[in-house]
Amino acid sequence: MRFMNVPWLRTILFLPLLAAISMAATGPPEIQIVDVRRVFDNGEHNAFTDLVRYRDRYYLTFRSCPNGHGVYPTSSIIILASDDTKTWHPVHQFAVPLRDVRDPHFLVFQDKLFVYSGAWYCGEKAPEQREINEHLGFAVWTSDGATWQGPEMLEGTYGHYVWRAAARDGKAYLCGRRKRLFAKTATRAERDPLIESAMLESDDGLIWRKAALFQEHHGGETAFLFEADGSALAVANCGIGRNSQVLRANPALTQWTRIDLDRGIGGPMLARWNGHDLVGGRKTLNDQPRTTLYWLVGDTLREIAELPSAGDNSYPGFVQIAPDRAVVSYYSSHEKIDGKPSTNIYLAELLMLAD
Repeated sequence: MRFMNVPWLRTILFLPLLAAISMAATGPPEIQIVDVRRVFDNGEHNAFTDLVRYRDRYYLTFRSCPNGHGVYPTSSIIILASDDTKTWHPVHQFAVPLRDVRDPHFLVFQDKLFVYSGAWYCGEKAPEQREINEHLGFAVWTSDGATWQGPEMLEGTYGHYVWRAAARDGKAYLCGRRKRLFAKTATRAERDPLIESAMLESDDGLIWRKAALFQEHHGGETAFLFEADGSALAVANCGIGRNSQVLRANPALTQWTRIDLDRGIGGPMLARWNGHDLVGGRKTLNDQPRTTLYWLVGDTLREIAELPSAGDNSYPGFVQIAPDRAVVSYYSSHEKIDGKPSTNIYLAELLMLAD
């Protein structure tokens, strides 16, 4: 068969199968939740987290808004820092005038720490109908963790809802959702089938161009990572009521495979922990949403942990501390503070048992 001479295709076709065979023989490692603690609450709606380690410190970012989950120009992005993941303190906070900032994500690139945020246009108040064609990406960045620059508009992202980021071979990559041909739509039912997911590429982290189009309809929040050979692995949320997908691409990002998973994953996270692919996000069963962790084994999810959570929750971040230890950030509204509903930021400490 001639395709056997194409290295990336051999990788895409056979590595998931080999991983599944290996896992079937040994079983995936078990995870123990060592500790779960609330790390931030301020009486506002706090949500959409990410974690990173940069220059031997840990950083946690999320959106905070006094008006709630919806699209409001009163929202801001908060960045906390810690030396040990136990004690956190704020190091930066930013907003964009007349825009709702949300879904912040970290990227370590060119020795700098970037925080990327999507931003809906609002005007002076919450818009009656939000328009993705008016979406725009922004970034702040630092070279030392203390002095921050920005927020600066990301050139090339107008009309794109930017999401998670990764770097490869001296270039930065962003997931950007957009409407096909920037179409005008009146309802979400009309809009969602037209949503594309593009991989945007940058040489400096601030000016962006299209590198690939990997979902042509029902594009959604996508977490991705690059393999050692430059090929891509991704997990995509394809919208409400639809199963998520696992995607793989060749190093040139020109050929993609897409396989449906057995469920939807809201706000997906994808990380590699000690040689295993960890997926996190919101699982909704019987109208009960929970932040849940899985191993991705080939093209199959194996549930390994459900974090304390309920109501509005999910959007995890991940940092490996040691081969057998890691922390996951997420948000949830399962606790009340002073008897009132509260949406707060949590951190779960995980232990990987011997596999």
